Amino acid sequence: MTKPGPAPGFVLLVAPSGSYRVAAYTKAAESLGMNILVVSNSEHSLVPEIARGVTVDFENVEAALAHILDAVSGLDIACVLATDDSCVALCSQLADHLGLPQNSSVAAANTQRKDLGREALRRAGCRHPDFEVIEIDRVDPDRLRVSFPLVIKPLGLAASRGVIRADDADQFCAAVARIAAILDQAGIDGFPRKHLLIEGYIDGPEYAFEGFMIEGELQVLTLFEKPEPLEGPFFEETYYLTPARVDAPVMHSLVDEVARCAAAYGLSHGPIHAEIRLTQDGPVLVELAARTIGGQCGQLIEFSLQQRLEEIVISGMCGHLPERADRGEAAGVLMIPIPTAGILSRVEGLTDAMRVEHVRDVEIHVSPGYELKPLPEGASYLGFIFAQGPDFDTTYAALKQAHQKLRFVTRPKWDLLPVEG
Repeated sequence: MTKPGPAPGFVLLVAPSGSYRVAAYTKAAESLGMNILVVSNSEHSLVPEIARGVTVDFENVEAALAHILDAVSGLDIACVLATDDSCVALCSQLADHLGLPQNSSVAAANTQRKDLGREALRRAGCRHPDFEVIEIDRVDPDRLRVSFPLVIKPLGLAASRGVIRADDADQFCAAVARIAAILDQAGIDGFPRKHLLIEGYIDGPEYAFEGFMIEGELQVLTLFEKPEPLEGPFFEETYYLTPARVDAPVMHSLVDEVARCAAAYGLSHGPIHAEIRLTQDGPVLVELAARTIGGQCGQLIEFSLQQRLEEIVISGMCGHLPERADRGEAAGVLMIPIPTAGILSRVEGLTDAMRVEHVRDVEIHVSPGYELKPLPEGASYLGFIFAQGPDFDTTYAALKQAHQKLRFVTRPKWDLLPVEG
């Protein structure tokens, strides 16, 4: 691998309105000596990069594609990037027309629909749990092919939203009803609204893999360990720490399995984020996405590679990645979970949490008056705690100690009913 340097040409960034990553990618392109052109569906955006860019209707892909290709005619486009999953299909078609490396639309679909991903793994002979797809309106626990304990998953929601473990028929029926309500609330329709993925529960420690595919070859960025057991009934992610406490043979087995699964999905070029469990029979893929790690957790990749995540992505799409750096230290993040539902009144203990040794930062992403929804209905975190220490255990302890200092004071939510006259 070579260190990235300034490259000629434009970064074509496709971003829906409201994407929080436009500014970060703009700064990254500038630092690499590149120009950036933003394609968005926001006609009257106040964000300068979007306002100066190309505006299209993402719902009309054919017309959007024609308009974008006309707008970039004559420009030297070095790479095409999507900030969000909703833009991946359009990016794939753009790259294809421009002759640039990119994942195919079929491969992207495999990462966006859990059932399609599992089928791809089965066809390729990769390890996978027993699974089946059921119709929500025809639930019969006595006719399931998958044995208990099992996990019920929506086909398209992210961040463990709506994912529930069931150990018996009663829990299964209750979970399906609960997930159906979540899908209605999320505005899901079509096949993903009417069907669910059922798969056998996978036991074992879980890891998060960050890598990059360059023309079919997988490169490792970092491996996160999740030290807290994820056994259900819900699967909220909390602690991520790197480097993971695994020896070289285990590391190789995890990387090799991710590479096999990525090939099975048809992924060939771009970032890879994978969730994988280490079972008695070997690594088993839980999830695979054609994107980087979400939210603020990308700061841990920057810790490992000493370069901003967005710079790494742009460089990788252009065929270059930085060399992995051996820091000799550990870094970690706690995605602060929402313990109970309610309306946030205030946050206490923030100063005390910041004073914990080895804690680098505490970010609270909710304000008083915000409605808190824990998993499986919720889709967000209270914030993030970052720590950096001399070793894994010290860093992990700092995150836990800082979390114990925080107190989120809530009040009940009152739903007012209309007065009948």
